[in-house]
Amino acid sequence: MKTRTITGVFFIIVMLASLLTGHYSFGAFYLLLGLFCQFEFYGLIKKSGYQPNYVAGLINGALIYIAFAYTANTHIVQPVLFLIPVTLSAVFIQELFKKSTTPFQNIAFTILGLMFTVMPFTFFHAMAYVNGDFNFHLPLGFFVMLWSNDTGAYLTGRAFGRTKLFERHSPKKTVEGFFGGLLIAALAGYILSIYYTEIEWKQWISMAILISCFGTLGDLVESMFKRSINVKDSGGILPGHGGLLDRFDGLLIAAPIVYSYLYFMAT
Repeated sequence: MKTRTITGVFFIIVMLASLLTGHYSFGAFYLLLGLFCQFEFYGLIKKSGYQPNYVAGLINGALIYIAFAYTANTHIVQPVLFLIPVTLSAVFIQELFKKSTTPFQNIAFTILGLMFTVMPFTFFHAMAYVNGDFNFHLPLGFFVMLWSNDTGAYLTGRAFGRTKLFERHSPKKTVEGFFGGLLIAALAGYILSIYYTEIEWKQWISMAILISCFGTLGDLVESMFKRSINVKDSGGILPGHGGLLDRFDGLLIAAPIVYSYLYFMAT
């Protein structure tokens, strides 16, 4: 428990520092985080018997993130975006030179790693620019509401949980815990609206609802993935917490949905 607490506090401090120290550190930190999650994903796939292309996958992951990060920052489509089809083709071409009995499974899992890990962090990064110039309020609020939902769901589920939410993939999650987490996240969203007025309180609460629903689904999807390859934790990089995918599973589906909502409805 002590190790878990120390690791959690330290990691939260680093994450907050990346948000508060400007757009360069913010962009670099979440680029590294996305690539570490992608590397962790490929490691899990390799344990299941397939051979994702680490090098081509990580290069494409970095290029996609950087290209969209510059586009979000400058609001101008960057020419580097047109390199992505070229670099993605390497994922297919390299399989021609590998002696593998599952070439298309390897290709599929390499590309899935991009979609499942790097792309969500790309959308999360773009939240800071959804209203124009860099502003850490929306990504910070996203994490506050995500953590509030997780904490509220855990405490409510432990105290009142009776009805299983999705027992096949996550035996401990309950319907009562889900709604408890949603209410706590909505309360956090309302409090955030008092201090951060870029969007209205109704939009903060809408964000909280989306984060609760799709963050929970992201957690369930990651649990499904781990059960399908028979592993308990996605990795061991965070002592007491498991892997990075374990810590950011709620972001993986929620971040693109929340960004889309903000882009179309709250700007």
